[in-house]
Amino acid sequence: MTATLAFHIKTIPDTDGLRILYDLPQDTSAKDVANIAYHQARQQHGTEFLPLYQQRICAISCALRAGESLKVWSLASNNAPEAEIIQSFFAVIDQYKPQIISWNGNAFDLPVLHYRALIHGVNASAYWALYGVDIGINGHSPACHLDLMAKLDAFSHHTNAGLNDLAKLCGFSGQSSLDGAKLWDTYKVGGIDAIRADGEVAVTNIQLLYLRFQLMRGQLSHAAYEAEIKLLA
Repeated sequence: MTATLAFHIKTIPDTDGLRILYDLPQDTSAKDVANIAYHQARQQHGTEFLPLYQQRICAISCALRAGESLKVWSLASNNAPEAEIIQSFFAVIDQYKPQIISWNGNAFDLPVLHYRALIHGVNASAYWALYGVDIGINGHSPACHLDLMAKLDAFSHHTNAGLNDLAKLCGFSGQSSLDGAKLWDTYKVGGIDAIRADGEVAVTNIQLLYLRFQLMRGQLSHAAYEAEIKLLA
């Protein structure tokens, strides 16, 4: 059985990098730097969503199905540098060589990981050897990376379903709620545990939707599907 790794990243403004880009004094507070960046984004794009390379990864939540086991956890801690979090993620890929599964990973999670790994000089050689040739060609996922949202929407990019909404419609919990400014506010007050928990809810829902997708396309029998759901529970 091929190992699978569902993943979901959580990001905050890269205030250190934004100080450089905006040529701000080093003593400018992270709060003020982020406010400036959000203001610039609103002025230019009408939204506070920052360019991908200006976002720093503060947690990566994973659901690893390998052998007879399944593990859900987050790569993050109060003091872990971003480079360490990213390196740990690529180490999991190096060890298990899984099919990786995301929700909107082609448009968000993977580009952010690529930019941030480049900035920090992270070693991701196994990842690029396994996945790099095909990633991003015409926006389609290679066999080793399944962007479940893009696949279900037939790569149209016009009818994307939200993870929470679709999970709830399938009878799952949904409930992941920390994104954007709310996530940044939580991070500022030391809420990394809440961010980790929220990411783990999200990645659990990605895993659940993946299992339902496998059932739908006949890759899992009903009995095998129920066994996987029981294992995840």
